[in-house]
Amino acid sequence: MDARYVFAVRFRLEPETEGVSVGPDEFETRLYRAADPPGEDGWLFFRNNLWRGEINDDRHFRRLAEEELGVTVVSAEYRALETDEEYLTALKDEIRDDLATFKADSVSEVLNKYLGSSLEVEKG
Repeated sequence: MDARYVFAVRFRLEPETEGVSVGPDEFETRLYRAADPPGEDGWLFFRNNLWRGEINDDRHFRRLAEEELGVTVVSAEYRALETDEEYLTALKDEIRDDLATFKADSVSEVLNKYLGSSLEVEKG
């Protein structure tokens, strides 16, 4: 079972040593965050950080990314949840067991509400 969140992150290098500079000082890269197994601590990352396929609190997310990366994050955009079929099935089962948590009537509604159309399933 395997899944990860993918973000486009733009960051800035800010040398702390006087007389040292970089050029360019901004770069864009992909940030990959492992998706916690459904039902385990942290599995609600999508609910807590995404809305309709977008980051729901840009400042908060950039702050989290800065802590993880150790650089100033200028911008971040959600790209996708990349998953295999086994993880997606487990995720759907966990959501189905507690639809009230998501204030939704169906698993599809939950997935759309938080991930939008940014869900990529690896065919096994």
